[in-house]
Amino acid sequence: MNDPINVGLGERVISADPADVLVAYGLGSCLGISMYDPVRRLCGMIHAVLPQRMNGAEPDSARFVDSGIEGLIHEMERRGADPRRSIFRMAGGANMLLASGVSHTFDIGNRNVEAALRTFQRLGIVLKAKDVGGNLGRTVRLYVADGRMTVRILNGKEQEL
Repeated sequence: MNDPINVGLGERVISADPADVLVAYGLGSCLGISMYDPVRRLCGMIHAVLPQRMNGAEPDSARFVDSGIEGLIHEMERRGADPRRSIFRMAGGANMLLASGVSHTFDIGNRNVEAALRTFQRLGIVLKAKDVGGNLGRTVRLYVADGRMTVRILNGKEQEL
């Protein structure tokens, strides 16, 4: 097995190497969104930071949930994946600001989750699994060999998603 490949803030990583493991560390309000095509054995993951693409940002920027999902699908299709048979999962979207009275504007985690669900619905994609919300950070791993995705909540046990 190769060293884990870090999927950093606002990044998209795609791999077909069965020895690779893609990892998004410390997802707080961010989302780790994965796509796995079981026929092509091709995996991709984004580490999206904010809900919607802002003016001037690249059209398929992985920094934003909406454009990140679209860019992930586009790049995976370019490499032979088919989104209709692919498996999509997501984790993260925690509310890291626990102060009472914090407005929805600052609840980036929930806004990221809402943006992802809207984008998936618009594109006709069904999520296989999600682990979102709460107020603790997560780390997710995507195993290219079999498309398995695991999530580990801070100070918790790693579980398959």
